[in-house]
Parts: sequence; structure tokens; C-alpha cells
Amino acid sequence: MQYANGGELYDYVSYHKALSDSEARRVFRQIATAIYYCHKNKICHRDLKLENILLDEKGNAKIADFGLSNVFDDKHFLQTFCGSPLYASPEIVRGLPYFGPEVDCWSLGVLLYTLVYGAMPFDGSNFKKLVKQISEANYFEPPEKSR
Repeated sequence: MQYANGGELYDYVSYHKALSDSEARRVFRQIATAIYYCHKNKICHRDLKLENILLDEKGNAKIADFGLSNVFDDKHFLQTFCGSPLYASPEIVRGLPYFGPEVDCWSLGVLLYTLVYGAMPFDGSNFKKLVKQISEANYFEPPEKSR
């Protein structure tokens, strides 16, 4: 295990509000590359969120908390509906079986959106409303883009 003294990506984004396009691209590329490696090795994280991305002293991203991860294959569906609702895919919020990588890919999209806009794409104040927004991909788009 590596020491990530840069803290959580959540705290970093909260402090900076939104990242510049070049910094968001750099951090997101690291996260996406790590998830690609996991998927290539048949591991699905299932709880990707800013709080589970740690930063080292150089600001490099490290994926943490594999407590909800699972091994997947292309012949069997996973049926555990887990993770954080704000980052959950349509399959998860609808309670549908899924293969695995698609739920991580959805969460990656939410992560990228949050890095660029400094805000969440969906309103998490009401779960029923959140399910509807995610199911319809009805996301909030701030009028201003990142720096």
C-alpha cells in the first residue's frame, strides 16, 4: 500500500472548486488508466467517487477502497447494487443486473464532470428524483465551464 499524503480528491476539488482543463485531463487520465487495468484483470471497483481517489505528494491519483469490488466475466451478471447514489449508473439505481465495467464507466463520467465543473451532475437531495435524473441522463449543466 502506498502512502497518499495529498489527501482525497474530494477535498482537493472542494478547495479548488473546479480544475483547469489540463489538470482535470491529467488526473482523469490516471484514474481511467487505473480502471482500465482493473477491468483488463476482470475487477470491477463499483464505488468510484472523489472520496475514493487519493492523491500522493505529487498530485498523482491513486484508487482506494476496493471493499465493494468484485470479479466479473462476460457470461454472468452481477446483482449487488452498491456504491454511492450520486455516482451510480442507471443499472444500479434501477436495480437491474449488470456485467461490471459499465457501472465503473458511468462513475468515471460523473467524476470527469465533477472535476471540470466543480459540481455534481445530479441533485442528490431526494433519492426518487435522483433515480429519475440518472435514468433519464437529465443532468445539470452549469452555465460556466472550467478554467
